[in-house]
Order: sequence, then C-alpha cells, then structure tokens
Amino acid sequence: MAALGGLGVLLFLIVGITQAVIGYMGIEFHLGSIAAIIALVVAFFFRFMLPLTIGTFFGAMDVLGWPWYLALIFTAPGLLFALPFMVAAILDGISLKKTDDY
Repeated sequence: MAALGGLGVLLFLIVGITQAVIGYMGIEFHLGSIAAIIALVVAFFFRFMLPLTIGTFFGAMDVLGWPWYLALIFTAPGLLFALPFMVAAILDGISLKKTDDY
C-alpha cells in the first residue's frame, strides 16, 4: 500500500516538473527569458501559479505544436490547483475589507 503512495508522489512530481518546464518554454517563446524566470520565481516563492499555468498551455500549443484541446487537458491539473488559491485570496481580501470598516 505504501508503494502506491510513493508512486503517486513520484507521478505528481514528474507531472509538476514537466508542466513547469513547458510553462517556462511557453513564456520564453512569447515574452522572453526574463519574463519566464520571473514567472518561475513568482510560482515557487510566492505560490502564484497562474502565469506559469498559462505558459504551460501556450508552451504545449505553440512550442510543442499540440492541438488546443490536448494542451488544455495537459494544463487542467495546474488550473485546478491555481484556482482555489486565487479564490481564497480574493475572499480573504474581501473579508479583510469588511473587518476594517468596524
């Protein structure tokens, strides 16, 4: 049973690293190396994955030549992880504004 958990972690890491590499390639293709490095720094130090996730979609589609639907399927796990954090940040900002009014 523990072997399955270890295999799942390994698979998760491989997919994550692959998405980061393809995201870097997509951002570098469209915006240049400096923007791609900034996106990696923002993703890993500030935990804001949206630029790298968007770069993953365009990297798969424009750099690797995948059709848009396969690029979207490949990018979907990154979107599923980025979206809850964005919603939580927005809701946290709204709740802070409400508490500041009192």
